[in-house]
Amino acid sequence: MNRSLFAGFFLLSAFAFAQAPDSRFSAGGYYRISARPDFQGGNGRLGFWNLHGRLMNEGTYAALEMKLDLLQAPPGTTDIWASLHARVEGGTVSTADPLNGFLNNFRMSQLYARAGNILAPNIIWQLGTQQFFFGDLGLYDFRPAQLFEDTIGISGRYQSQHLDVLLTVGDSGFAQRGAQYVPILTAGGAVRVHVNDHFEVGGGGQVGVEPFIAGNRFSSYVTPNVRYEDYLRKEVLRRYLEENPGMFDQFQRPQQAGQMNTSWRAVGYLGFGGFGPLRWNNFFARYQRLHPQNFYSDSWNGQSVTVYTADLTRDRYVMQLGDEVQLNLVKDWLDLAVAGIYGTDRDYADTISASEANRQYMSVVGRFQLYLTRVVHVLLETSLAQERSINGNLFRGSFDSIFRSSGGLPDSRGLEFGDQNVRNTLQLKTGLVLNPTGRGIYNRPSIRLLYGFQYSTMHAAFGNAFAERLDQFNVFSPSSTIAWHHLISLESEGWF
Repeated sequence: MNRSLFAGFFLLSAFAFAQAPDSRFSAGGYYRISARPDFQGGNGRLGFWNLHGRLMNEGTYAALEMKLDLLQAPPGTTDIWASLHARVEGGTVSTADPLNGFLNNFRMSQLYARAGNILAPNIIWQLGTQQFFFGDLGLYDFRPAQLFEDTIGISGRYQSQHLDVLLTVGDSGFAQRGAQYVPILTAGGAVRVHVNDHFEVGGGGQVGVEPFIAGNRFSSYVTPNVRYEDYLRKEVLRRYLEENPGMFDQFQRPQQAGQMNTSWRAVGYLGFGGFGPLRWNNFFARYQRLHPQNFYSDSWNGQSVTVYTADLTRDRYVMQLGDEVQLNLVKDWLDLAVAGIYGTDRDYADTISASEANRQYMSVVGRFQLYLTRVVHVLLETSLAQERSINGNLFRGSFDSIFRSSGGLPDSRGLEFGDQNVRNTLQLKTGLVLNPTGRGIYNRPSIRLLYGFQYSTMHAAFGNAFAERLDQFNVFSPSSTIAWHHLISLESEGWF
């Protein structure tokens, strides 16, 4: 790595912290807070997740992003400049959610230094966290085309009027493994071509490689001869002792994985618009191989062993496609945003259990915003979504269907939960919006008074406080199936 680059960062930082005036500091952020009393046993959200649109499916949230200009360059020059960036965020506000606003639920999600024009003009160096994304599906609050949010390292980025090129190298071990850290060397890049004000296209990818470290208990070991069903049920030690009574001390020792642990992703982006009623259209794509998992503790009759799972978890893949179009239907009167998403999650080693690791999902969301005045708006949003379990029944169609899975019998050992493999969900939200900054679906801040309902083919398809046990004497069982969920929300959201 070029020594002058690192020296430049540290010298600039030392100089600037001594002399940077207050005017060189800036801060911005985002907040979201709501009051949603839930009289149906729910947690104040209309559904389970943002597949039905982010509106009324997200909770409280706050973020603060800070920037300190360490060295400023006069506009229009190629002089050296440098800045320091930090972002703190978390999903809790006092009295508005179960976490009650405690600061230990916030985290510093980004910290990095940037410097430009050190080795060549129009090149930006970034040292620290490396998150990069092509854009947002705003109605969902999803970023399918995102890279390096798990990476700490260094990147070089060339930016011009028509071309944006990024190259990054770093380590993703802490993001992937936390306290069970091993180095996961990560490298990749992205390219965006801005053809003109009406069209741009981009793509990129990253690869993570975990080298084996002999003797490191967090490295890529495997426990030989583990049947996948026993791993799923967490019954590896039980089966071993049933087959080998009294031989606990002879349980299989971990061995080096037969192949190196790797993960990767590829993303794509296409944007166009700025003509007729079409303001802009974003299309995103992602295909990803997840990094293998490490180990878990398996217990039976008061004895425990560590089961290493790299070989059992290396075939997990994610694919996601998303598109959002923003339209001005009637100038100064009516806007429409429509978004759709399709995704699959696959664990090819798991062919026997119903879970979110093997599913398909699709959704479409549409939001109309009618402008009664410049500030007072009427919002109408609807969504239709389908989720399909690939390996059997994952969803309960009624309050008592936990007692009848496939063939009308319960699966008390846990590979199936319910009597349906498809969940269809309809949501509708409507109400008044106050936008002090004027017209626009994404203008903020917004103050909203909304009513929303959800209908789902699954019983109680929202975060709730109902007991879910395989017990026919469960005294907290509801007396009827809950297909509808209703909420009233007073909420505010904004950037600053």
